[in-house]
Amino acid sequence: MRPIAILVTGQPVPRARAARGSFADMIRATVADAFRGPWLELEAQGGSPWPEPPALRAMIITGSSASVTERAPWILETEARLAALVAAGTPVLGICFGHQLLGQALGGQVAVNPRGRQIGTVDAELTADDPLLDRSRRPFRVNTSHRDVLVELPPGARALGGTPLDPHAFVRFGERAFGVQVHPEFDATIMRAYVEERRQILQGEGIDPDAVLARVADADAGASILQTFALKLGSEA
Repeated sequence: MRPIAILVTGQPVPRARAARGSFADMIRATVADAFRGPWLELEAQGGSPWPEPPALRAMIITGSSASVTERAPWILETEARLAALVAAGTPVLGICFGHQLLGQALGGQVAVNPRGRQIGTVDAELTADDPLLDRSRRPFRVNTSHRDVLVELPPGARALGGTPLDPHAFVRFGERAFGVQVHPEFDATIMRAYVEERRQILQGEGIDPDAVLARVADADAGASILQTFALKLGSEA
């Protein structure tokens, strides 16, 4: 059985990692009941060799504290690899930084969100039907933590919905390529860890961390994105 690859582009903040492990650990835990096949971890910054596309069932790209706007050599190399993977028809899902990375790789543009940082549990608005997103879940509650956003979609991409500060939070980039600016692998414990880790930064930006913490929840609708991708879309390859 071919594996789902997790392209690791960074690590969670220390409090979250102490509670739930790496991003790859969180992703596997989120889809544990939906996908019982093999996993393959690849390090974006370590120069890990990638299998040829036919050897992969799908790929999930993790979040990162890095910024796509840095244009570091490893970012440019990863973008080129991702564009080739999408062209080969492999199902790909980018999460947060991975969403931005994939969007820029395909011709979009990433920048610091002019609306400001978004962090915590929020209700998203889905604007289009898509197999990746279950519109019957109301509210469509998700967990998120980011400053950068995809400000310009690549050619042929379609926005599927947004969050209060990002109209491009859910994007179909192609027949089997998707990006979500939210963190479907974050439960309430992880989300609280991020808010606490960023407490001073949030206060400096005029955001009340205690008010954010009061709204934190598990956000099962967000988790369903990963589960659907792993179980259904990744299995179609």
